Amino acid sequence: MAYYAVIDTNVLLSALLSKKEDSATVKVLDAVFDGKIIPLYHQDMLSEYNDVLHREKFHLQEESILKILEAIRQYGIEVFPQPTGKILIDMDDLVFYEVAMEKRDNDAYLVTGNQKHYPIRDFIVTPAEMITIIETPE
Repeated sequence: MAYYAVIDTNVLLSALLSKKEDSATVKVLDAVFDGKIIPLYHQDMLSEYNDVLHREKFHLQEESILKILEAIRQYGIEVFPQPTGKILIDMDDLVFYEVAMEKRDNDAYLVTGNQKHYPIRDFIVTPAEMITIIETPE
């Protein structure tokens, strides 16, 4: 079974910086490539991914960044969300929340390492929680 998920930028960054292939963030990224997670995205999210992953302080390889961005476009679904009117701690996170909300009828998740940036909702999960959801038989 595949799960729809909005993947927060911090999850992608953590996966790319991780030295552990079995870390939850790496497993989330692997699940995208394996077809277990269908990423949901908006153009504003792709811009943020691109901007953050290209920051010099992270020293990420261009090839790795392009591979991830292309995978999200190729395997994902572009979403054009309706405004929710929600006020978040970091308003740059609003598009991630609104994309997830737009696809809640499809049981979409928002996977983030910064849950405190979002309202407490059962579909807003950590990378480890997302992996548990994927690995738990129905």
